[in-house]
Amino acid sequence: MRNRYWTLTDEPVTGWPQQETFVLKEGAVPLPALGQALTRTIYVSLDPYQLYYQRERTAPEGAPCHARTVSQVIESRMEGFAAGDFVFNTNGWTEYALMGEGVWRPGYMVPRKLDPSTGRISQAVGVLGMLGLTAYAGMNLMASPQPGETVVVSAASGGVGQIAGQLARQRGARVIGIAGRDAKCKFVTEDLGFDACVSHLSPTLPADLAAVCQAGIDVYFENVGGKVFEAVLPLFNRDARMTICGLIAHYGDEDGGVDRRAALMKTGEPVFKALNVRVRNLSVSEFTAQQDEMLAYVAPLVKAGKVKYREDIRQGLETIPSAFAEMLRGDNFGKMLVQVSPDPTLGARALRKSHHGPFGTAA
Repeated sequence: MRNRYWTLTDEPVTGWPQQETFVLKEGAVPLPALGQALTRTIYVSLDPYQLYYQRERTAPEGAPCHARTVSQVIESRMEGFAAGDFVFNTNGWTEYALMGEGVWRPGYMVPRKLDPSTGRISQAVGVLGMLGLTAYAGMNLMASPQPGETVVVSAASGGVGQIAGQLARQRGARVIGIAGRDAKCKFVTEDLGFDACVSHLSPTLPADLAAVCQAGIDVYFENVGGKVFEAVLPLFNRDARMTICGLIAHYGDEDGGVDRRAALMKTGEPVFKALNVRVRNLSVSEFTAQQDEMLAYVAPLVKAGKVKYREDIRQGLETIPSAFAEMLRGDNFGKMLVQVSPDPTLGARALRKSHHGPFGTAA
């Protein structure tokens, strides 16, 4: 067997990634040593943070570009895992990879066995994985919305935003989404149950947001930055809470948005001080101890249809760089995944050419 994978070229990664940022290579399928397992990648998760990893060249030189993945064990010499098991791991942009002893991974992304009976295995890199934990930590644990409060979520149809807003609804808050094109705004209100959604593409965004937040904003879940944050800032209530999950509008900056985060805080400082707005940066690695707590809370809601989740699944290893760039531009619709091999849990539907809708059916 041969293994295909995407890795970085020698050129520095600056600005938004281009096709020439990555190179498709082929090599032998690795053999597992004692304490390791060989896994076949099924789903590759594409998330904005990966651009930072690429810029910093966090993964070992020449290794596949980092990504969280859902995989199946092919051969195991690793205690607790057997051939045929489905796992959450970090194979990256590759068809096959090892996990276990001596294999590089971010410290908090610990491989774990998946139970297909609890939900679609693709959800292990979404609503029932790190993205679910991100939304749960940022909304429930950090912002803690109360019944009747107004919560605003930017990038509301995205992988984290759609979960965060629904969790706020579960706590009795009034939830306003900010999304892009009309289809996304319609999805946010009609499928996810947000009370309203405004488009960041509108030339009258500040007025549009003010019109649906007449009682002000008590909680803001920030995924975007830029003009979206500027529209939110004048609407904060006293003792409001703001969770900064991401600033995707600035990821294409030369520094990846680091300076923009400082600039955002400087811009908001007068309002934050005057109204005692609590602003906290969210790093999901600080909440890994709450993974089981999140699953115990969120999984039953997903199973009961009370938390819906849309996936945008593309097909084939070759599509990963273009799908990654599309996700960073916000042109995807839901959590972006690439399926690189058949999903045995789907039976005859193992390879799909369309994305999953909010109820897990092709949409």
